[in-house]
Amino acid sequence: MTSLLASRAARRRGIAFTVLLVISAMLMAFSSNPGVREVQNGVSFAFRPIQGALDEVARGAASVAAAVAEIDRLRVDNAALYAENQRLAAENARLEEIRRENESLTALLQLRAGFDYQTVATSVIARESSEFRRLVVLDKGTGDGIAVGDVVVAAGGALAGRVTEVGPASAKVVLLTDGESTVIGQLTGNAATGEVVGQLGGVLIMRQIDAGEKVAVGDEVVTAGIELGGGVRSPFPKGLLIGQVVDAKRDANDVVQTAYLQPAAHLDKLEYLLVITDYQGGLPPIEQQPVDCAGSGTLPQGEQPCLSPTPAAPRPSARP
Repeated sequence: MTSLLASRAARRRGIAFTVLLVISAMLMAFSSNPGVREVQNGVSFAFRPIQGALDEVARGAASVAAAVAEIDRLRVDNAALYAENQRLAAENARLEEIRRENESLTALLQLRAGFDYQTVATSVIARESSEFRRLVVLDKGTGDGIAVGDVVVAAGGALAGRVTEVGPASAKVVLLTDGESTVIGQLTGNAATGEVVGQLGGVLIMRQIDAGEKVAVGDEVVTAGIELGGGVRSPFPKGLLIGQVVDAKRDANDVVQTAYLQPAAHLDKLEYLLVITDYQGGLPPIEQQPVDCAGSGTLPQGEQPCLSPTPAAPRPSARP
C-alpha cells in the first residue's frame, strides 16, 4: 500500500514537471514571435500613464515621509537650539552683572585710594524707601570701626548720607533725600552757601542762599565743611559732591533764594559705599570744650581756670 501511494506521488510530480516544461517552451516560442512582441508593446504603452502616475504617487509618498522626518528632526534641533540660546543669554546676563559689579568696586577702590580719610568699604544689604523715610542698611558695623555720625560716600566722591544707628555687624544710613537730612552746601562757582535739605521726591532743596549771589542751572554744590572756633566742625568734611543745580527760585522782595539740586549719587540704586571712620565733626565732647577764662573770683575746688581743648581719643581702626 505504501509503495502504491509513493508511485502515484511520483507520477504526479513527473506530470507537473512535464507541464511546466511545456509551458516554458511555449512562452519562449511566443516571446520570440513578432506578433506577441507587438501585443506586449501595445499593452505596455497602454499602461504607461498608469505606471507613471503610480510612480509619481510612490515618489510623492516617499517625499512626504522624508518631509515628516525632516520636520521632526528640525523640531528637535530647534528645541535644542532654543535651550542653548536661553543658557547663553543667562550666562551673558551673569557675566554682564559681574562686569558691572567689578566696575563699581573698581571705582570705589580708586576713590578710596585718593581719599585723605580712613574708610571702610561696605555693601548695601537692605533699603527703606517709603513716604516717610529714605535709608539703607550696610553689612558692617562697630566690628569694623563704624560709629554713629560717620559720613557715607558713594562712587565718584558723592555724599550719600550719615550713619544714624550701628550694631556689631550692620549700620543704618539716613540718605540725603530723607526729610530729616540737612547739610550746609556750597556752590563751587561763587562759594555761596545754603542749607541743603532732603525731600522724598528725590530732588534736594538748597535754601537760605543770599539773594545777591548768582545761582545758575548746572552749578555744582559741595559740602561747605565750615569750621568754627572752639573746636566746632561741620558734621561733613569739606568738598564732598552733593549735587547739581537743576532749577532756582528767586523772589525779588526776599533777601534769600532757593535752588533745587539733583543728587550726585543715584541714591535709589546704591550697592557699594565707603564709610569715613576718622572724621570728627560736630561739637567736641564736654571734657574737650574750652572754658571761658574771663572774670575773677574763687573757682570751685577741682575746677581748672582755663581748660584747653585736648586731641580727641583715637578711634579703633577698621579691620583689614
